Amino acid sequence: MYQKGKTYDEIQIGEKASFTKTITETDIYLFAGISGDFNPLHVDEEYAKTTAFKTRIAHGGLAASLLAPVLGMKLPGLGTIALETLTKFRKPVFPGDTITCTVEVKEKIPRLKAVSMNIEWTNQKNETIGKGECKVIPPGAA
Repeated sequence: MYQKGKTYDEIQIGEKASFTKTITETDIYLFAGISGDFNPLHVDEEYAKTTAFKTRIAHGGLAASLLAPVLGMKLPGLGTIALETLTKFRKPVFPGDTITCTVEVKEKIPRLKAVSMNIEWTNQKNETIGKGECKVIPPGAA
């Protein structure tokens, strides 16, 4: 029924995978409810008009969460265990932005049977809205 993701031995340095999603109003309100972060910068347009952004922005964590379907469904895929992530936000994400999260394998760590990857989040204008790194254990290595 399910097909396991790539094993440590199958993964190649330089390999890439990505996931793209348009961030909707519904996504922002659901994320506020799930996370408990009802900062008016995210949910109140009148308040947001008084900020440097002049309009509401999506939660940074919402954009960052687009890493999950890449790791869990594509590379390495089903059965992956995330060990750590580092995210650096560069630009805001606005409702209606289409965000792509891309990972690229940069290193294999034999001692842990883990993989280290670079992460980049871009918007529909191909602007980098975030960068980061992650370390995961592919399926079958745990």
